[in-house]
Amino acid sequence: MRNLLRVADRDLGDARVEAVSVDTRFRLGYQAAFALATIVLAASGVRTTGVRHHVVTWQALPELLGAEFQDLTGYFDQVRSKRNVADYDRAFEIAEVELRELIEEVRKFRPVVLAWLKKHHRSLQP
Repeated sequence: MRNLLRVADRDLGDARVEAVSVDTRFRLGYQAAFALATIVLAASGVRTTGVRHHVVTWQALPELLGAEFQDLTGYFDQVRSKRNVADYDRAFEIAEVELRELIEEVRKFRPVVLAWLKKHHRSLQP
């Protein structure tokens, strides 16, 4: 858990580096969110693999965190789709405002994950 949290923190920090393209920073912000989501899944004994493992992660997360996180996980899944377009199809696809929103959502997601881990899996806290 500690290593996944360090990955999330590193990627979120790197997403703030303005010398890098917005597309790349967006990818890093998404990776930070995905690392945080992976903490929840791993603590719950769930491991996703294969072609659609990112999709499955976002679909499974509300079941583990609670239904009140459906909108947030839906948002991160939309980010996943947008990240895919920017990574594989078109450059300069991401607007600065989208990046700022993602960074803020990941920043707010981190304490949610840590609180959930403390409540449900105290022994796994980083």
